[in-house]
Amino acid sequence: MLTLMDTHCHLDFDRFDEDRNRVIERAEKQGLTRILVPGIDQDSSRAAIDLAEQYEMVYAAVGIHPNSGSAYNSGTRDLLVEFASHPKVVAIGEIGLDFYRQWTPQPLQRKIFREQLEIAADLSLPVVIHDRDAHESVFQELVKWQVQLEKNGNELANKTGVLHSYSGNIKQAASVLNAGFYLGITGPVTYKNALDMQEVACYVPQDRLLIETDAPYLTPHPFRGKRNEPSYVYHIAEKIAELRGTSPEQVGRFSSDNANHLFGW
Repeated sequence: MLTLMDTHCHLDFDRFDEDRNRVIERAEKQGLTRILVPGIDQDSSRAAIDLAEQYEMVYAAVGIHPNSGSAYNSGTRDLLVEFASHPKVVAIGEIGLDFYRQWTPQPLQRKIFREQLEIAADLSLPVVIHDRDAHESVFQELVKWQVQLEKNGNELANKTGVLHSYSGNIKQAASVLNAGFYLGITGPVTYKNALDMQEVACYVPQDRLLIETDAPYLTPHPFRGKRNEPSYVYHIAEKIAELRGTSPEQVGRFSSDNANHLFGW
């Protein structure tokens, strides 16, 4: 039996407004049992919670994306803590650093990243990490954070979070894997020339791999160019199975076990 989970999907985005119910139905038919919807700002964090209340299989993460950092203010921390008290909020995210767009100045990005890592530690919630063109800076922050978690005896120390849509190399992966992180593999692993990502998908230990769509973005082959959706996570599992010499059912099984362990849903 095929069991799958999509551990990163922006189901609240308006590109799903016309057919969200049908998208959920297709996901269920494909064997999905859980979908995690991460927030990128205050409004989307609230929307993720609303969807989690509406659909049994949907859970939420709450956080401020680095590209939304200019809206972060003195009341944001308290609001995120309030959001995180909801029983279907299972993580703090999507948080991190983005040195590609830099819509938020780097010093402010770092400040709100650290503050949200503190929130996660205080609440013992794992983190969902965005990292674009900022690998070394992100990894430095995360490793320091994990060391502090361990020093404080925090239960998060061994299941700290996930590097969403991981785009680093194998050498970089080693440091964050050692810090208790999972790696999220997305649709580009199915692209013919994505050799680095395919290498990582083979390298990451079985008990540290998650699969995710990042829908509506990063649509896998053979639907590349169209809107992505949670049911397409099957094609990611299928490619990873091919690369690792196993079956989609086995990939679905171990990646779902990993998601259950990380998010406790």
